[in-house]
Amino acid sequence: MKPVIALVGRPNVGKSTLFNQLTRSRDALVADYPGLTRDRKYGTGKVGDRPYIVVDTGGLTGDTGGVEEQMAGQVHQAIGEANVVLFLVDARAGLTASDEQIVQQLRRVNKQIFLVVNKIDGADETMAVIDFQSLGMGEPLAIAASHGRGISKMMQTVLADLPVITEEDEEEGGTKVAIIGRPNVGKSTLINRIMGEERVVAFDMPGTTRDSIFIPFEHEGREYTLIDTAGVRRRGKVKETVEKFSVIKALQAIEAANVVILVLDAHDGISDQDATLAGFALDAGRAMVIAVNKWDGLEKNARERMKAELDRRLPFLDFAEMHFISALHGSGVGHLFESVDAAYEAAMKKLSTPDLTRLLEEAVMQHQPPLVRGRRIKLRYAHQGGKNPPLIIIHGNQTESVPAAYKRYLVNVFRKAFKLLGTPVRLEFKSSKNPYSDRKKDQTQRQVQKKKRLKKFISSKKK
Repeated sequence: MKPVIALVGRPNVGKSTLFNQLTRSRDALVADYPGLTRDRKYGTGKVGDRPYIVVDTGGLTGDTGGVEEQMAGQVHQAIGEANVVLFLVDARAGLTASDEQIVQQLRRVNKQIFLVVNKIDGADETMAVIDFQSLGMGEPLAIAASHGRGISKMMQTVLADLPVITEEDEEEGGTKVAIIGRPNVGKSTLINRIMGEERVVAFDMPGTTRDSIFIPFEHEGREYTLIDTAGVRRRGKVKETVEKFSVIKALQAIEAANVVILVLDAHDGISDQDATLAGFALDAGRAMVIAVNKWDGLEKNARERMKAELDRRLPFLDFAEMHFISALHGSGVGHLFESVDAAYEAAMKKLSTPDLTRLLEEAVMQHQPPLVRGRRIKLRYAHQGGKNPPLIIIHGNQTESVPAAYKRYLVNVFRKAFKLLGTPVRLEFKSSKNPYSDRKKDQTQRQVQKKKRLKKFISSKKK
């Protein structure tokens, strides 16, 4: 599971700026769900081969009442789910009474905490951190978030003691399937149904966040690991309850999975939370299956409205197989894993370079790329660049100008030919360098130099 890093500090110490640096984004508002303050932001980042999830919390005032209230609420929840806490202070403002009061609150938390001194740009690093050493929180990490100074060194220190997930860890346990969805859509009922049919025993995997459950089981001779975000316990102790929705748990489950089952409520329609969760899974490149739950007892008109809403609100998931089920009664549940298997095999499929290039040539012949500044975009050959999801790299000229509509056309061509159902397909374009460009440049420079020498010679003759 990806480690979780929580950013904590007073208002205006640069938490959102650091968040944007760590997630390589410019929009700090990544998630905004009912029940969460607008200052709770979630994103993913990576340093080298070390991925992580980062949470930007609301600014703490340092006042007793305010701190107690927020630490017990939104900020406290973020800290509780985090592996590491970065406590940000402002080098320009110096050590304040609010900083000292926040430190007292953080000392009560059994977490690894790093003191990060921000806004050291234009200042001597040693002098910038000297005020904050009196807090007794270890050696301060000095950064300038707005300029990216010191962030790489800071992250190396922060990630040094966190576990590294190896390829062997990723491969154990068969196909990893995450069950995601907003509260009360029936995730627990679906998991209970799967567990009851397969007679499995759930266990807590060490190192995962609180209430994240990995459930190994076997279905028709194949091994799977179910990743639950609903806080399932041992079979027989599970009861349908109002689930607490956690963005962090959903993000971690999505990132750890090979295939994601998105559970929707047929009675409630498609909410913004549903669309955002689906967007998270798509951004992560995960193969997907959609399970529309509570389908039984729904009238024909209501079913038609739900299908129309699915097409309207989730058009970006047109690659995912859709199942209309009743987790409570079990109807349709047995067919879910047929789509899970197909989606996983499509996501992990090996695509040969000759087949990809031949298909690309046929696609171009049937539908030529557009002209750009009077010149035709040329797409020469393609090869596979990765799996889960399939990444196809296409080489040619002026590839940076390939329009979105033509990219969708190519994706559909590859998807249909290779039967890549249930998984997103990503394209990467690379422009080939013109082998004659340097020669032409040299010729132009020689001509310029020749003209200068001729002009100089004529000028000397006149004198």
